Amino acid sequence: MVGHLPTLRQLTFLSALAEHGSFSRAAEAAHVTQPTLSAGIKELETILGATLVERGARGAVLTPAGEAAVARARIVLTEAEDLVHVARAAGEPLSGPFRLGVIPTIAPFLLPKVLPSLRTHYPKLELFLREDLTHRLVDALKDRRLDAALIALPYDAPGIETTGVLEDEFLFAATPDHPLAKRDTLSPDMLADEQLLLLEDGHCLRDHALAVCSASRPDTHDARSDFAATSLHTLVQMVKSGLGATLLPKLAIDAGLADRLDLAIRPFDPPVAGREIGVAWRKGSAREHEARMLADAVREALKG
Repeated sequence: MVGHLPTLRQLTFLSALAEHGSFSRAAEAAHVTQPTLSAGIKELETILGATLVERGARGAVLTPAGEAAVARARIVLTEAEDLVHVARAAGEPLSGPFRLGVIPTIAPFLLPKVLPSLRTHYPKLELFLREDLTHRLVDALKDRRLDAALIALPYDAPGIETTGVLEDEFLFAATPDHPLAKRDTLSPDMLADEQLLLLEDGHCLRDHALAVCSASRPDTHDARSDFAATSLHTLVQMVKSGLGATLLPKLAIDAGLADRLDLAIRPFDPPVAGREIGVAWRKGSAREHEARMLADAVREALKG
């Protein structure tokens, strides 16, 4: 027979303590007083029969037993959240809190088109957004810290499922005096001698752009190694300064990324596939149906 079981409240306290590393910050995050949180941790240690936290001048440090307990606690808490989500979604999907990740090369250009439509069609949806690089968003999906994410596809990650919502092509961007700026349309092989400015390593858009460069000149990656931007906004400023040319997603250009910068923006003929934007979620997630509904809502919003 199992004796006393931990409460969700106690497990929440432990998870907060593991995340914040101090009783005061954990109490603030859990919206309780520090004595209340401390007492809850003590009660949990008594129930489990193990010391979970070492209290010292440097804050709270989890013991090996505490680390193991936190890992299990987070699973229990997530399963409890899933129970609520499943029950809520059965009656009214896309209502209540929904944690959505978005990569930086999508967020400022896609969200302004999509969020108003989501608010109109799902007024009870409480959307919490997190902007980060793809690999960190995927980790958060696997750890159940996100319900879904808007990322660039293809992205092969075990345990993650996706559905596409938009094909986004590449456009060439340079200063008006660039030789290729004088052409109405371009072909990828014209990039053979170009060393393009790209985003820094870690951005999937860089990899997609390099794939285009490699197709035009397979023996090399045509990217300047001495300059790399941290965002598309920085990238277009570098191009405007005359440091080089680049490839930009049409989604960003249509959203006004290069407006008033006096840049020459040229399409490819035929269009060059840049990336597919899609919605990703954890395989087996209780919120898969809602993630698919979100993808449908994004598609509809982009048609308008």
